[in-house]
Amino acid sequence: MIGLPAAITACLFDLDGVLTSTASVHRTAWRRTFDELLARRGHAPFTDEDYTTYLDGRSRLDGVRAFLASRDLDLPEGTPDDPTDTETVHGIGARKNALVLRLIDESGVTPFPGSVRYLTAARAAGLAIGVVTSSANAAHVLGAAGLDEFVQARVDGKTITREGLRGKPAPDAFLACAGLLGAAPAAAAVFEDALAGVEAGRAGGFGHVVGVDRAGQAAALAEHGADVVVRDLADLLEVPP
Repeated sequence: MIGLPAAITACLFDLDGVLTSTASVHRTAWRRTFDELLARRGHAPFTDEDYTTYLDGRSRLDGVRAFLASRDLDLPEGTPDDPTDTETVHGIGARKNALVLRLIDESGVTPFPGSVRYLTAARAAGLAIGVVTSSANAAHVLGAAGLDEFVQARVDGKTITREGLRGKPAPDAFLACAGLLGAAPAAAAVFEDALAGVEAGRAGGFGHVVGVDRAGQAAALAEHGADVVVRDLADLLEVPP
């Protein structure tokens, strides 16, 4: 009783906000990073709506570009070697990444108990399990949360960059992970808390898209393509397939 259509053989989970509580850590890191930049230029502070609209679910650099454009800020692209104090797209991304790693090391990583229950049930049901995330720190987070034992395939920010995949809301990363698990899109379910991620699941023609509402945006998740919206993955365990 895992709440999925009978044809589903693989589960593709976003990481931050779906399996672990690290979405709030990313939100904090982005806020600190951008508030410093915005204050120097006399702009209004970073908001939760900014995070949801321009950053949540997107790759780090795509998020930086989208947010800067929303504030009419034109900064150089820079290079991957830019230090964290460089005011370029790459420098801002590096600054945020350094901050999020420090916050994770300070506070640790807590998986959602309901997500652990669901992963356990999915594995017991014989479903293949993959993680699809824009984060380049997925291996670190999964290990810190004790979830790596469940994961058979992972497509993360490093994979996306290395293989030239388009980030969410494009479906490329989900399709790549399904391929690693040997599952056709129609036989895979996508689990996402970000609007961009839900859009990616729908755009990829996946068999089922589960929206996980951690931020009071159930209606928006449904509008962006979720077949079902739950507050916690364990809620699906009570739903017949």
